[in-house]
Parts: sequence; C-alpha cells; structure tokens
Amino acid sequence: MANKTSLTVIQLNDSHAYFDLHQEIFWQGNQAVYRPAGGYARMATIVKKIRAENPERTLFCDSGDTLHGTYPAQKTEGEALIPILNRLGLDAMTAHWEFAYGPETFKQHAVKLNYPMLAVNVYDEATQERFFPPYSVKEIGGLRIGLVGIASNIIDKAMPPAFSAGIRFTLGREELPAIIHVLRAQEKVDLVVLLSHLGFPQDMKLVSEVEGIDVCLSGHTHNRLYKPVLQGKTLIIQSGCHGSFLGRLDLEIEGGGVVDYRHELIEVEASIDPDPEVDDLVRQALAPYQEELSTVVGVTATALNRATLLESTMDNFLLQALLASTGAQLAFSNGWRYGAPIIPGEVTLNDLYNIIPMNPPISTVELTGEEIVAMLEENLERTFACDPYEQMGGYVKRSLGFTAYIKIENPAGQRVQQLFVGDDLVQPGRYYPTAFITEQGVAQKYGRNRQQQSERGIEALRAYLASHRPLRAELRGAFVAV
Repeated sequence: MANKTSLTVIQLNDSHAYFDLHQEIFWQGNQAVYRPAGGYARMATIVKKIRAENPERTLFCDSGDTLHGTYPAQKTEGEALIPILNRLGLDAMTAHWEFAYGPETFKQHAVKLNYPMLAVNVYDEATQERFFPPYSVKEIGGLRIGLVGIASNIIDKAMPPAFSAGIRFTLGREELPAIIHVLRAQEKVDLVVLLSHLGFPQDMKLVSEVEGIDVCLSGHTHNRLYKPVLQGKTLIIQSGCHGSFLGRLDLEIEGGGVVDYRHELIEVEASIDPDPEVDDLVRQALAPYQEELSTVVGVTATALNRATLLESTMDNFLLQALLASTGAQLAFSNGWRYGAPIIPGEVTLNDLYNIIPMNPPISTVELTGEEIVAMLEENLERTFACDPYEQMGGYVKRSLGFTAYIKIENPAGQRVQQLFVGDDLVQPGRYYPTAFITEQGVAQKYGRNRQQQSERGIEALRAYLASHRPLRAELRGAFVAV
C-alpha cells in the first residue's frame, strides 16, 4: 500500500458488564460531580454514527473486563452479554475478569462470540499450547491490520486460584517480537494494533521495549486519556471504565505506518438515543432480575464511589458493614476499581451488587501487628512499584480501624512509617481481630484462626443500611501520605 489512507479505531475497555445507564463520577474544580452515562445501546449508536463517517475503514476493539462486574453478568457467568456484544460489531478482544468463571467456562463463552478472543500470553499448563489465538488479521478497506492481544498477567499471581486453574500467564513481553515479525514479514500487515489488559504504566514500558506496534489500546487501569500518548512511534490510548466512554482514534496511514492522527475521548452521554436493536437485547438480558434488583434497601447521605486511590467512600461502607457484622477491630477488602457510584438518596439492591457482584462470604482472622505491616508493604509495592511490571492489580488495599502514615516514593518494604490503631502504635507481636472479604482482602499466608462466617457481603451491607439511615461513610484518612 503506497497511497495515504485513513482508519478509524474505536476502543472499549473495562466496561465491567454495565448493561445500561449508571451514575458516573467526574471531577469539576475541587469536587466530584455525578451524572448518568454508559450503556451498550448508547455505545452502539455512537459506533454506528462513526462507521457511517468512514464505512470502509472502521475498527472496533475491546481491551477486556467486559463479561464480569454486575449481578446479571455474574448470575449467568457472562453469558447474558454475548448477544449484545455480538450485535455491537466488535473486531477483537482480550481479557481479565472474564477468567473469574474459570478458564473452561470462559473458553466456552468465547467460542460464542462472533469475533476472536486474543491472548499471546496465556498457556494451557498440560499442553503448553496457547489458550487463545495470539493474533488475528483483519482486512478493512484495502488495509491489512494485525491485531494482537495481551490478557492481564496478574490472574495467576494476585487473584483467586480458581481463575487460573490449569493455565498460566506470562507478561507477553518475550512473545511479542516474534508475533510482530510474523505479522510484518509473513502476513504483510500495514498496521499492528495491540489490545492490552496489562495496564497503562505496564503498556508504556512494554512498547518502549518492543518495536513495531503502531497503536496500543490499553486497558485495566481505568485511565481517561483525553489525548493519546506517543511512546516512541506507538500511540497509546485508554478510555475510562464502566462503558462510560469510548475512545476514537482517526489515523492517516502511509508506507506501512501512521503519519497523522486525531483522538477523542467520547462520553457515552445519557442524552444519546439508544440503538433500538441493542436496547431490546439489553432489556431482555436485564428483565429476569429487574424487579429484585430495583428493591430499595436503604438511604445514603454520602456519595459512594471507588475513584480515589488511598481510600474510598464505597469501600468504607463495605468495611463498616464487615466490622458491624463480626465485631472485629480491623477490616480489609481488595482495592477494586470497578463499581459505579451511588449518589446520595435511595440505595437499591442493584447498587449493592455493583459493589461486590460475587457476594462472597465474610471471613475473620487474627493478624499480628508484624503481619499487618508486611501485608500493607506488599500491597503498597504492588500499587506503586517503580518498575511497572511489578504493579499488580487495583488501588491501595481498603482498610478500616487504623491510621497508616506512608511514604509512597520509598522503595519496597520501606513505605509504612508508623501504624496506629486508635492512639496506640501497632505492636508487632500482638494479635488483632480482623474481618475481611475475599482472599484479596487478606491472603492465605497471613494470620491464624481463619474462619468463614455464615453471613455474606450483600447481607452485611443490607443489615448495615437497615440500622444506619441515612448511611454515612466519609473518607477517614486510613492512609496518610507524608
């Protein structure tokens, strides 16, 4: 291909199974504001409009975290989304939370999608064969486009063991050069597009080390990139979360490379008319759960969100409920990033499932002061590691019952300066009764007398709302950066 030509790339990432409109957080001046956004039917309208502008050369890719995150998705192990996704007209996808239902279930669902699931870095442990194809080639309007997928590599390192039963994950760094060579030399592609769920910091490092990637569609870390980042010759975009945004990248291509580009981060606004066909599929998917999930279970005076790094109001609500349920002194949950905001006013059962769609049981354990510090140091390193490849997962571990003074910029193992429970310094050898939810809250290697309680997360949240009307769960300063 010698002549200059155009390509429009549309990105979806981290939609977390948010079928329809939901509240989204936006920063305005010195405060958060909330407004409804998202929904696959509104996305379909946007995509249809973009395709009409460049009908021959439009590429639509999903960087993963799509089949998990809401009650209808969890209840059907992601299957409720398949007809909707097939109607959207996607060209390729990679994955992360999709593995939550177990690798074999995920593989069965992936076969039903009318586009390829790609992962250069996931292997069957028994055969050492790749679990999914590493790449596909798409011909669009005379262009040959090589699409490569990298799934999240933390699934067998930082997530429950069932997620990775029988499979293993690599970073993908070692495999990429050979795949890119195949695409360039054998498949004769004009453009290489990487769909990654490693996270934005990881992708920045990766594309600085691996040549030949024209565009990186990054996912996992929920960045709203209002303009693309140029790392070497590679354009990187990431487009928020919850399906509240789509990324649009208009490329001018000549001589096997990008010579010019324009970018827009598109908010999926509530005012957009839903695509009728997709809207009907969304209604069908939600109908069996609508009545149950619309049940009002309480009132909140605090706007609940997960959009802050060191601590969040949404998780303070969850942790307060854990303490009330167990009578423990401390509480921990994972630093999940997904979970649409809940604005002040009525709280529905659907809101609670958006906080913890898995509805796991509550557990208790006794942790020594020394173990608590070690656990926090491990988590802070996984969040703030200087080497992006060592970063694993979400935000800082959600915690209640203590105050930690931390130096984020310090090296691994040296970030916690002082740790207090109330006014007292934490004692290394003393045991502290602790409540937690999921193994990501407190890993198996920590503590003694670990017990699973009969009450599950949703029950605890409902009980707490019933006795606290309205709910208040403001930020408390659990972690103070000094």
